[in-house]
Amino acid sequence: MAELHSAAPGFYAASGIADKLIAAGFQTALVGGSVRDLLLSRTPSDFDLVTVARPEEITKVFPDAKLVGASFGVVIIRYDGIDVEVASARSERSYMDGRHPEEVSYTRDLAQDALRRDFTVNALMYDFAQKKVLDFTGGVADLKRGILRTVGDPGERFREDYLRILRAVRFAAKLGFVLDDDLAEALRSHAPQVAELSCERIFSELDSMLTGRDPERAIRLLEELGILKHLLPEIAILRTMTQPPQFHPEGDVLEHTLLMLRHMVLPTRCLAWSVLLHDVGKSVTRSVDSDGRIRFFGHEDAGSKIAENICRRLRFSNSDMELCLHAVRNHMRFASVQGMKVAKLRRLIGDPGFAMELELHRLDCLCSNGLMDGFNFLIDRVAELPGASVELPEPWVRGRDLIKNGIKPQVKFKRVLDTVYERQLAGEFPDVETALSAALEMF
Repeated sequence: MAELHSAAPGFYAASGIADKLIAAGFQTALVGGSVRDLLLSRTPSDFDLVTVARPEEITKVFPDAKLVGASFGVVIIRYDGIDVEVASARSERSYMDGRHPEEVSYTRDLAQDALRRDFTVNALMYDFAQKKVLDFTGGVADLKRGILRTVGDPGERFREDYLRILRAVRFAAKLGFVLDDDLAEALRSHAPQVAELSCERIFSELDSMLTGRDPERAIRLLEELGILKHLLPEIAILRTMTQPPQFHPEGDVLEHTLLMLRHMVLPTRCLAWSVLLHDVGKSVTRSVDSDGRIRFFGHEDAGSKIAENICRRLRFSNSDMELCLHAVRNHMRFASVQGMKVAKLRRLIGDPGFAMELELHRLDCLCSNGLMDGFNFLIDRVAELPGASVELPEPWVRGRDLIKNGIKPQVKFKRVLDTVYERQLAGEFPDVETALSAALEMF
């Protein structure tokens, strides 16, 4: 097989580290996703190494190496300003709780290390000394066929680490691969075990799926394999929420959400999660009128409460949670922008999350009735702003201005200042002096 190359700085850093370890007598290879991605002509996100050297032997060659996972034989070596993770080859197979190995057994055989890994396409190695790919599990053939398969029995791999259940879905979506039949069957039977994972691990995997290459397929696979109901039952139940066909010809609430995920382009974390959560309140607000029309009154407020529970459960950062909840709680206001007063519209456009929420609105309309009037209206209004800046302007009149003009501080200050600012946003004042005169007249 041809020699692997990459212009990425991380590749040269990994190669430099490998050369030193090889010179010291330790077989060393590039391993995992970087080898897989290079063979697929993709750009790896990082370059990890595996070596037959044990941690204490690695530190003799690289005295400044940091033992970040000493119990698992993992060190970080900085080379030319780049950190590279180097793992000592291991052969453990016995896990106590679906997360942590009972013991770590080092090996001088890279084949043994490959056999303990999760999927065949992630067990590939590139030996720098021999300048060839080492394939101990049939990963190259699986890459060519576009199939995701575990190293050995999938049930055993999942019992070793339940996180592999979610990793299987993530990799299938990321790579666009088909699940091996035995793997798919094992995923269905082991689906309940994902509930035993820590919230942090669940969030990390879901977040990678939602901001990855094919978030729609990732969530569809979670649902089809019976995993979604154990992770996010609040989302899984949306499959049973039918919608009025005149407004949602695409189908039920989950189908609508999946279509929105499909049409995202390079989404931020908060946009992706806002899409997933924006209609979660429909599960508790669905009603049917006497004429048979389906309604979801107040689903945005109910949804923000459900979304908050999900965000807290998954340990969202406060800032990310605030942005997502604001989007869920306010996504319906975009439907009435054409009738908004000028000042209210200007506040909407000046909101810190406006750009993200506008994109959420675009996706919402695109994947339902297709009516884009509100979106186009907002785009036009933004274009009309000076410099097309969406940030709110500074108030022309502040409390200090009133005091300077002989008005004593009092409760009325805030009401007057708010009123004048609203009129400023509405464009009623040609300049600062006119705004100040209007404020003084109110006293």
